[in-house]
Amino acid sequence: MARRAEISRKTKETDVRVAVDLDGGAVEISTGVGFFDHMLASFALHGGLGLTLKAEGDLCVDAHHTVEDVGIVLGKALSQALGDRAGIERFADCAVPMDEALCCAALDLGGRPYLAFDVPAPQERIGGYDACLTEEFMRAVAMNAALTLHLSCRAGRNGHHITEAAYKAFARAFRKAAAQVSSGVPSTKGTLL
Repeated sequence: MARRAEISRKTKETDVRVAVDLDGGAVEISTGVGFFDHMLASFALHGGLGLTLKAEGDLCVDAHHTVEDVGIVLGKALSQALGDRAGIERFADCAVPMDEALCCAALDLGGRPYLAFDVPAPQERIGGYDACLTEEFMRAVAMNAALTLHLSCRAGRNGHHITEAAYKAFARAFRKAAAQVSSGVPSTKGTLL
């Protein structure tokens, strides 16, 4: 069964289109925010995803609406691609070092949206990206993909390294949790949604 989804969302602030394939494929990303594009490309690579993502937003204001709305649409696409979530591993964690930074992600794809976020932003900006937007993005994905995500940073001083390690830790944990390992539903309830 194909684990793919295409979702679009247009508001007065943004126009976002996402196509995702949980089993891999081409990666093409354009949001108008260079560092965010880099993080999304890392998320796709380390998550084993095929990802086509195009976002146009009111960057004349700032990147907040664009980053958050990309998180909303990507989260919805991931949820749709997971389907009823039967056969997935469900739980996973990963620690990713990047130079002096060490970030850890633990997640549950069990249909209960929650974000616990403990990732510092020692520098306010990374290129044209406000470091505080990482939490907004992660929250939007978690809520819309119906997943529980605990994301923390155990070490780090450089905002670029910390943020990149956080995105990669989330991606690698997602890849493991979304892996097909059986045909049954990994819950005593008999359903995950």
